[in-house]
Amino acid sequence: MFAVIETGGKQYKVSEGDVIYVEKLNVNEGDKVTFDRVLALSTDAGFVTGAPTVEGATVTGTVEKNGRAKKIYVFKYKAKKNEKRKLGHRQPYTKVTINTIAG
Repeated sequence: MFAVIETGGKQYKVSEGDVIYVEKLNVNEGDKVTFDRVLALSTDAGFVTGAPTVEGATVTGTVEKNGRAKKIYVFKYKAKKNEKRKLGHRQPYTKVTINTIAG
């Protein structure tokens, strides 16, 4: 059994017990989170796709951690102009463990 969910503008294929890293959600660690934007659902009965979402289907999970990813560096450079710019960025994320898929 698996589901395709949408959160943070991205799509994730999840099964029960999976650990996923999603765009930062405004929930505390240890809280339950429910994803109601289920785009597709595969069960023993068959495969169901939504138009755009599957009615009544939900995926619930537990927030394990809120954090920030490793730093990436963006370096802009223009040759022969003595123009340089170095930027760093750390993307915030939420680590979620999938508990149940209902639908």
